[in-house]
Amino acid sequence: MEQYRPTGFRILPPIVKNLLIINGLFFLGMIAFSSRIDLSDYLGLHYPVSPLFKPHQLVTYMFMHGGVTHILFNMFALWMFGNALENVWGPKRFLIYYMVTGIGAGLLHLLVIYIQVISVEGQLSPELIAQVRDTGFSVLQEGKNFADPLLGKLNMLYNTTTVGASGAVFGLLLGFGMLFPNSIIYLYFAIPVKAKYFVIGYGALELYFGFSNNPGDNIAHFAHLGGMIFGYFMIMYWKKR
Repeated sequence: MEQYRPTGFRILPPIVKNLLIINGLFFLGMIAFSSRIDLSDYLGLHYPVSPLFKPHQLVTYMFMHGGVTHILFNMFALWMFGNALENVWGPKRFLIYYMVTGIGAGLLHLLVIYIQVISVEGQLSPELIAQVRDTGFSVLQEGKNFADPLLGKLNMLYNTTTVGASGAVFGLLLGFGMLFPNSIIYLYFAIPVKAKYFVIGYGALELYFGFSNNPGDNIAHFAHLGGMIFGYFMIMYWKKR
């Protein structure tokens, strides 16, 4: 793709470096304030029906993480794929791409929740739906949930928090696979796979797990796919221009 001209290779280009720092600071802040407030309540992404929802969460959720393994995996992938893309695109274009794929991932995730909510609400009376909306959050705050499976599922859809840079990271993975399709990625640091096949395989797995609808895995698979989808259309748009 000759329209992208590297201006010099850096192992840690500026946007990637600052994103790593910001994510690290958010994570340390979450730990430091954990005894007083849960920052995920304010900065994690919530479904619009939740009393905790705020529009800014579509941006801030991608800087929050649920644990050490979560942030380490995402930051390693951010550095691994992000440094190659920023060196090719430059800081401005890379930052735009990262933010659009992250926000796009959040939007698709909310859309999928909305579809699930409509399905569950269609099986309930308006009175029961109102009961879940009015009292569901406080019930979860007590460490409980509704005994009825449908009410419990609807409550979780309304009030589950989503955090993590994974959507944007999957956008970076897609971008790396499109710009460097024949580069070798070592799966489990041992098995060599061409980037284009790695991206296709990972995308197919996320699609499968997304439709398998296993709430126990606690992973927003469609957010990952959203990052890849928005990344694909951005790259195709830039390519046409």
